[in-house]
Amino acid sequence: MRLTSSPRGANAIEARVIINRPIEDVFSFYRDVNNLPRFLGDVLTIEQLDPATSRWTIQGPLGIRANWTVKVTDMRTDELIRYETVAPPGFATHWEIYFAKGTVAGETEVREVLKMPFGMLGRAALAVIGKFPAEEV
Repeated sequence: MRLTSSPRGANAIEARVIINRPIEDVFSFYRDVNNLPRFLGDVLTIEQLDPATSRWTIQGPLGIRANWTVKVTDMRTDELIRYETVAPPGFATHWEIYFAKGTVAGETEVREVLKMPFGMLGRAALAVIGKFPAEEV
């Protein structure tokens, strides 16, 4: 597995990882929200509410737990999953997860783009509480 990241401006952060598994396996694993807490650092649990909506319990700083409602807004098999938090307009966080065959047979490139509300102000607020968006991706 190889990981690279790059800033995409004030509102978005991008990271890529190469996984030594076929795209069908990686997409299938990622699509099952029950697997996400296994590799998303601060996500403790995810409860599926309906086929497109789930409730995520997140471990915050100082042991504080928070709950987010997250909705899948687009899904294309072996290609893309888009999520967003259920929040008032302008306050939602968006994730775009892209899947592509790697340069070597059996490899998959996963590219995540995280789009945060409030640009640099939102990133600074998270950094103050010890949550650096680039590390979160």
